[in-house]
Amino acid sequence: MTTIAVIDYGAGNLRSVAHAVEHVGLPSVVTDAAEAILKADGVILPGVGAAADTMANLLRLNLVEPVKEVIARGTPFFGVCMGLQALFTTSEEGGEHPCLNVFPGRVKRFPGGLNIPHMGWNQVRQLRPHPFFDSVPDNANFYFVHSYYVEPVDRTPVAGETDYGVAFASVVCHANVVATQFHPEKSGKDGLQLYRNFGRIVTGDLPSV
Repeated sequence: MTTIAVIDYGAGNLRSVAHAVEHVGLPSVVTDAAEAILKADGVILPGVGAAADTMANLLRLNLVEPVKEVIARGTPFFGVCMGLQALFTTSEEGGEHPCLNVFPGRVKRFPGGLNIPHMGWNQVRQLRPHPFFDSVPDNANFYFVHSYYVEPVDRTPVAGETDYGVAFASVVCHANVVATQFHPEKSGKDGLQLYRNFGRIVTGDLPSV
């Protein structure tokens, strides 16, 4: 049976992500065990808070290399909020902190003059077709809570963009990896559809690219 591992490293949105996955009928396990993550058919990395704390907890649980391994070998992977930011090289949050370096780029604070955090509903402009967006309309609204955004070196993986003082990458889709800066689990039917689509990517009902 297909199983999706939701990584438990103490993220604040862990239970709401797990509930959303359950709601759309995806068999899942919430786990901090490397073996379970490596054996899973799909992996979700949730997250809220600071990059330094996220990386410290992943390191403490010896999960950094397993996460990199499942991505490198092609296991479908879904990063949510901090789970997107952690995929890049470094974050300037609280100083310069190394992240997973799956994609080259930095996590930067929004420019001055804006209300921080960026909190509430905002539109996601789909930059190119992708199976992850199946049945999700262009310019749909999703729920955001964040003070930092990713600035990729190469924008090729950026599939969705949102405006808040700057146009920033709100969806990344590349090979087996999908990731959102917003919280699909707090975003109503369109957010749940993204979890449903990820499940269909895991089972092969939708292609990963």
